[in-house]
Amino acid sequence: MKIFYALAMVAALLAGCAVYTPDGAVIIDPHGGGGGGGFCPPGQAKKGNC
Repeated sequence: MKIFYALAMVAALLAGCAVYTPDGAVIIDPHGGGGGGGFCPPGQAKKGNC
């Protein structure tokens, strides 16, 4: 039973953690625009993404 309480305490402590990156260093799609693959998902052509 002590192991259960210890695991619950560790889970509660880790649930409050947050990761901060300097300068918002997350790059999702650096090249922009659509690819030249010849396929365009539905609705993306109207948005100019293809």
